[in-house]
Amino acid sequence: MCRTLATFPTTCLERAKEFKTRLGIFLHKSELGSDSGSVGKFEWGSKHNKERSFSEDVLGWRESFDLLLSSKNGVAAFHAFLKTEFSEENLEFWLACEEFKKIRSAAKLASRAHRIFDEFIRSEAPKEVNIDHETRELTRTNLQATTTMCFEVAQGKTRTLMEKDSYPRFLKSPAYQDLAARALAASACTSSCSLAEPSHT
Repeated sequence: MCRTLATFPTTCLERAKEFKTRLGIFLHKSELGSDSGSVGKFEWGSKHNKERSFSEDVLGWRESFDLLLSSKNGVAAFHAFLKTEFSEENLEFWLACEEFKKIRSAAKLASRAHRIFDEFIRSEAPKEVNIDHETRELTRTNLQATTTMCFEVAQGKTRTLMEKDSYPRFLKSPAYQDLAARALAASACTSSCSLAEPSHT
């Protein structure tokens, strides 16, 4: 394997630079306010192995919705796409629930639960998610005895909605198609670079 980017053929370096530039444009609008902290900038490594793993990460997003959600870069890219459709509230709610489950303090749990409810669940909430009345009322009832699972049903429904609706459109979007094509090209470069290196015996 190549030790550094300096060992890449010139065309590979140019493709990698184009890939990075395209990612920067695609993800530029994905940053949320500092109060969220759940979606950040995509991560670029300067080393060959990180360049390669990022390409594999991008290609992995089309394998399953779980792989997309488990990737920090995938979440950032998906969020950028959802913003173009004005439907980012579902992902933001899902991320807020994931962070909520990590809280161990009972006092903080109750406080955060009401904040999430007011932001995403109640009628006319600033980022109201698309859930049915029954789920909304169930969630409201759950807040009376707050646990880490009080948003479980609502979170599950928004996740299903994203997976069946937004996720397929994301994969078909010109922006992701372009990223995937560049990731394939970058992967091909790293493979040919590895094959071109003499073996050490």
